[in-house]
Amino acid sequence: MYTTYEEYYKRIVNFIREVYGGKDFIHLHAPYLDEEDKKRVLDSIEEGYVSYISSTVELFEESIKKYTGAKYCVATVNGTSALHISLLCLGVSEGDEVVTQPVTFVATCNAISYCGANPVFVDISKETLGMCPDSLYTFLKKYTFLDNAGNLINKETGRKIKACLPVYIFGHPPEMDAITEICKEFNIPVVEDSAQALGTWYKGKHAGLWGDVGIISFNGNKIITTGGGGCIITNREDIYKKAAHLVATAKIDHPFEYMHDTVGYNYRMPGLNASLGLSQMSKLKKILDVKRKLASKYCEFFKEINYLEFVNEPQNSYSNYWLNSIIFPSEELRTKFIKFCLDSGVQVRPLWRLMYKLPMYSECFKLNTPVAENFEGRVVSIPSGVVPQWMK
Repeated sequence: MYTTYEEYYKRIVNFIREVYGGKDFIHLHAPYLDEEDKKRVLDSIEEGYVSYISSTVELFEESIKKYTGAKYCVATVNGTSALHISLLCLGVSEGDEVVTQPVTFVATCNAISYCGANPVFVDISKETLGMCPDSLYTFLKKYTFLDNAGNLINKETGRKIKACLPVYIFGHPPEMDAITEICKEFNIPVVEDSAQALGTWYKGKHAGLWGDVGIISFNGNKIITTGGGGCIITNREDIYKKAAHLVATAKIDHPFEYMHDTVGYNYRMPGLNASLGLSQMSKLKKILDVKRKLASKYCEFFKEINYLEFVNEPQNSYSNYWLNSIIFPSEELRTKFIKFCLDSGVQVRPLWRLMYKLPMYSECFKLNTPVAENFEGRVVSIPSGVVPQWMK
C-alpha cells in the first residue's frame, strides 16, 4: 500500500506510542487537566462567579501580566476576538489593508476581515516559518508611498496600509526585532498574532510584547486552556483602555443605566473560563518543561531519519514548542505519512493551506511567496500534548 518509506512511518508511530504509552488514540494536542483544575471550576460554580462580572477574570489577567511582563491585559472569549479588537484599537477599518503572511490559521485573516479590511501577503522565513523581514521590506519599499495626508498607500490597490500582523508559527517566534524596526521606519503599528506562543520568548522579551499589541489564545489545544478564551497584552495604556471598553459592549460605567457610546462587542472572558485559567497558570512552568523535554526527544529521534527535518526553535529564542513538526522532502511522502498515522490511531496534521488559496482571500494582493509555497505541502505536526506521566 505504501512506498518503502513505510518502515520509517512505523518507526515514528511506534516511537510516539512509546512516549505517550497505551494503545488508545493519541491526539495532536490534548489539554492537560487535573483534579486541581476540576476543583477550581467547581468552586467558581458554587460561588456563582461564572459570567464576565467576576473578580476571577481580573485575577487571571493579573497572572498573565505577571508571567509575561505586560503592563496591561484584557481577557477575551477567544484569540480571534482578541485579534479583532486589537486591530480596531489601531484604527483598522473598512477598505484598509493589513500586511500579514500566508502561512497561518484562518483566524488571522478572518480578524482582518471583521474590520472590513483586506490582508496583504508577504513571504515567510524558512528559519522561523514566520514573516520574512526581507519580504516585508521589499513590499513596503517597492509597492507603497506616503500620500499628502501622511497615509501609507499600496500603489497597486490604492488602499491604506494600517498595520502589520506577523504570526508565531507552532509557538516559534519570527524575527520580531527586524520586523518592528522595519515597521517603525514606515510608521506602521504592529499586532502580534502570538496565539500559539504563551511561554515563548525572543531575545529576552515575551511573545506579543515586541509590537504595539499582541494576543494569546487559551483554546482547548493551546499550552494552557480556559476551554475557549484569549487575551490582549500590551504596554500601551491607550490600547488597553480602548480594548477593555470595546470587549465589554462599550458600556459606560453607571450604577444602573445602560449607556453605550460606540459599537461594542460581547467579547469579555467569563469567570468560569478564568477560574480554569488560573489553575492552569499555576502549572505553566511545569507544562513548558515537559513540552521542551518532549521536543528534545523528538529532535534526537529524527536525527536518525535522514530524509526528515525536525522544526527547531530559531536562534535567540526560547520556544514553548506548541506543536512539534517535521518537514518531508515531498508532498507525496507527507500525505502518505498522514494517512498511515491516522490509520494507526495517531492524530497528525498538515500545515494550513496558504491563505491566498482560500476563496475569500484569493483576490488579495500578495508578493511572490516561494518559501511559503515550498513548505505548504511538506510540513506535518505530530502529537505534542503534555505527556501526563511526566507531570507527576
